Amino acid sequence: MLLFPVLLATSFWSCVDMQSVPVQTPEMQTQMKGMSASMSCQLGEKNVVHWYRQLPGQPPKRILYETGGTAVFEDNNDRNRFQVRNHPTQPVYDLVINSLTPRDSGTYYCAYWFYHSIRGKRSGYYIKVFGSGTKLIVSEKRSSPPKSSEILQKKHENQIMYVCFIEKFYPEVIRVTWTEDEKEVTDNVVKGDTWQSTKEDEYSIASWLTVPAESEDKKYYCKYEHEEKSTSLPTQDSVKTASQEEDCGTVFNRDQLMHRTAYLVYVILLLKSSMYNIIILFFIYRMWALTKHRGKKA
Repeated sequence: MLLFPVLLATSFWSCVDMQSVPVQTPEMQTQMKGMSASMSCQLGEKNVVHWYRQLPGQPPKRILYETGGTAVFEDNNDRNRFQVRNHPTQPVYDLVINSLTPRDSGTYYCAYWFYHSIRGKRSGYYIKVFGSGTKLIVSEKRSSPPKSSEILQKKHENQIMYVCFIEKFYPEVIRVTWTEDEKEVTDNVVKGDTWQSTKEDEYSIASWLTVPAESEDKKYYCKYEHEEKSTSLPTQDSVKTASQEEDCGTVFNRDQLMHRTAYLVYVILLLKSSMYNIIILFFIYRMWALTKHRGKKA
């Protein structure tokens, strides 16, 4: 997910086994300004732990390292707000940040020096191994799970399109996937970008799955994972029929309205790439018209 640890894992894959990589929790959290945030780092054994913070577009910078229960800070101004806690019996290390400000937003990594011994030799070397990271968002607004979610179905010729709507959540970070028989489906899936649906900084997202008409009896799931809530929506239970609550006209109008909304969102997502095609076609047309005009003169 995060580029920095991925690059490190790629570089040291042959030197460090996965059991030696620090496990960080949570993966992401949102806290309000003035509150406190806590994150954990679990190692395979007791060690000296370093904590780094990475701001967008910048390399990670060390905040402190902890040894023998004492924190050594890079900046003495951080002493009043940053604390480290160690589990008495397990190699679990916590970083606590008090009196949060928006400047504390970023991705935090724990790291330690891993000694890699060379086979057949008595010597070796040290490698600094980083955890997967914890993304911290400091905001004036508390995080909130999606207020509503549903799957809409639309048949078109020999295909069925499922549109999964997940609405009004905060923050905007969310993972949406489609599954069948607990296996992720990646073919014919389009995931839209999150958009701000209200003035209260709440976000929404839509994802499309297109399947052949003969797969109508199969049950697909739209799964979303948000820091406040995770759930799966089944396709077969998502569409209401006229016999349940509404008459045919109401169902048709509702489905048509929702489908037009989904189609509009899809068009907006394609607008950027389509604009380039229009510009290219315009210049091709101008060149063709100019060539044709010159041919007539000749």
